[in-house]
Amino acid sequence: MGAKKKLVVIDTNVFVIDLRYQRDQKFDVNRQFLTGIATAGSGVTTTYNLLEVCGILSFNLNGQQLTELFMYFGQHYEIRVMPVSDLQAPLPFFTVNQIFEQICKKTALGDALILSTIDQYVPVADAIVSWDKGHLAGKTGLPVLTPEEFLA
Repeated sequence: MGAKKKLVVIDTNVFVIDLRYQRDQKFDVNRQFLTGIATAGSGVTTTYNLLEVCGILSFNLNGQQLTELFMYFGQHYEIRVMPVSDLQAPLPFFTVNQIFEQICKKTALGDALILSTIDQYVPVADAIVSWDKGHLAGKTGLPVLTPEEFLA
C-alpha cells in the first residue's frame, strides 16, 4: 500500500505572493511549493482565504477579473476550496463561541474564521502552510509550516 497523501491547508499570503509579488525574495520557493502541491493534489484552502485573496487583489482587478479569479481559483492552483467556491453559496457559519474561542487565543477575526473553517471542514488536514507562521502557530492542533519548511 502507498503512503498516505498529506492534506495541506494553504494560507492567503502564499497565493498573494504568487499572484502579485513575483519580485519577492520568497517567490521562487513559494512557486516551487505551489507546483509540488498541485502535482500531489494535496492542497486545500478555505473560502475565507479565497475571499481575502480577492479583497487584496481588488485594488488592481476589475469586477469581471475578480469573479474569474474567484470562480477558477481552485482549478488554477489544482487545489480544493473548502467548503465552497460558489458565489451563490452561503458562507460557512459558526457559533459566536467558536470564533470567540479562537479570538481568546489572540487571533485576528480573519484568522479565527479560517481556523474555524479548517476545524469544521478539513479536520483531516496534516498541516497549515503560511509565510505568517506566527499568526497561526499554537492556535491550532496542526503543525504550521512555511513553504520552505514544508519543502525541507
